[in-house]
Amino acid sequence: MTLVLVLGDQLSPDIAALRQADQSEDLVVMAEVAAEATYVRHHPKKIALVFAAMRKFARSLEADGWNVAYTRLDDPLNSGSIPGELLRRAEEHGTRKVIGTRPGEWRLIEALEDMPLEVVLNEDDRFVASHAEFERWADGRKQLRMEYFYREMRRKTGLLMDGCEPAGGKWNYDHDNRKPASSDLFAPAPLWFEPDDTVREVLDLVLRQFPDNFGALSSFGYATDRAQAEAVLDHFIDNALPRFGDFQDAMLMENRFLYHALISAYLNIGLLDPLTVCRRVETAWKEVRAPINAAEGFIRQIIGWREFVRGIYFREGPGYTQRNALDHNRDLPPMFWGAETKMACMESVVRQTRDEAYAHHIQRLMVTGNFALLAGLDPMQVHEWYLSVYVDAFEWVEAPNTLGMSQFADGGVFASKPYVSSGNYINRMSDYCGSCSYSVKDKTGHQACPFNLLYWHFLVRHRNRFERNPRMAQMYRTWDRMTEHRRATVLENAQEFLEEMNNGACV
Repeated sequence: MTLVLVLGDQLSPDIAALRQADQSEDLVVMAEVAAEATYVRHHPKKIALVFAAMRKFARSLEADGWNVAYTRLDDPLNSGSIPGELLRRAEEHGTRKVIGTRPGEWRLIEALEDMPLEVVLNEDDRFVASHAEFERWADGRKQLRMEYFYREMRRKTGLLMDGCEPAGGKWNYDHDNRKPASSDLFAPAPLWFEPDDTVREVLDLVLRQFPDNFGALSSFGYATDRAQAEAVLDHFIDNALPRFGDFQDAMLMENRFLYHALISAYLNIGLLDPLTVCRRVETAWKEVRAPINAAEGFIRQIIGWREFVRGIYFREGPGYTQRNALDHNRDLPPMFWGAETKMACMESVVRQTRDEAYAHHIQRLMVTGNFALLAGLDPMQVHEWYLSVYVDAFEWVEAPNTLGMSQFADGGVFASKPYVSSGNYINRMSDYCGSCSYSVKDKTGHQACPFNLLYWHFLVRHRNRFERNPRMAQMYRTWDRMTEHRRATVLENAQEFLEEMNNGACV
């Protein structure tokens, strides 16, 4: 007998480990364990989603004829870790052989490879690019840029291709996808699901076991099986995809979901197949049910960004999350955990994160991420926050997005420049600034938007690193043209803000 390990983010019936197993003889091992639920303080909805989906997937395997040994979190015999459960099952069944699919976190890969059992980890081939393929593409390049990798993935998959050329004549329609949104009474609502018996049982468990974790567990409506996840995809394509492209970067206080798909968590735990999802979206474009800028923008996020960040994570190795190229070391301020703040954008995004375990990519990058970078917050703390609070956050996808793209902590492996902006960008793309205690139009003074002050503070303190960057040189020339008095006032006001924040004041 061989033990077949299936993890909580590997809930795909054709996962590599299951394909390698003998259904008539082998035993599938699945376990809800404290080590995976507590290595960061995960949002309760994230824990509930994974546990509920695991229980349903285990039942589907049993219905298909597999023998499954499933351990619940509150099982008295639960050893508390994945290696511990494998050892326990190996002793029970007199075997030393384990096959699995390579996990998406170095932490767990190393734990499994260090076991006193014969463990074979198959490559996770649910992705478009294998590790070897990404390495071949990256080898010898001075800079790794997603756009060029994305074009290779388009050519490989044939998605949105007209022979050897991109459909519509352009690879990228991002320029068309930057429209601000206004309140729309006819905007589609997300598709949520009433908890069934399995989900309610898990919600009760999570409420008991993790009562103090940041995040609301009420109004849980996430899909927890493949059929529900596919229904969410259908709902998105029929109702939101046509306007997804135009407004994918927009932010509204009273519309938390706009035209986004809300399927990233389902892709990341295996309830949806990424290539199948992309082909469904391509079909909608071919059938003139969605414009090309919407289809291309969506497909780029999956076969471009999602594949690229995975390649970076595994190429850079286990030490990637420890990097801090800018030597930022301020502690995460209490506003990230829901404490009062006068910044309307931060308050809105953190409150949404607390309630939904969700915020879209621009809210993460240009509000919370932008603030963290400008304020010089410790990138490890920022990384652990994102990994904790979002339902779709698994380290292979979260770490490069946070430490590379958002915080520039990898020194430019991921991005050619830091993603920093003043308050003008947030004002243009959202309705946050209209109700803020600060003024986005003020460039100095105690009422000035903190983004306006911290933007220049960041550029000045990192001038030696960035002033020769061709994408940032113009901003340094703008700074140099300011009067000496104005420059001094900006830096003084920024430093006062940071000191107040460090001292625990409501800022």
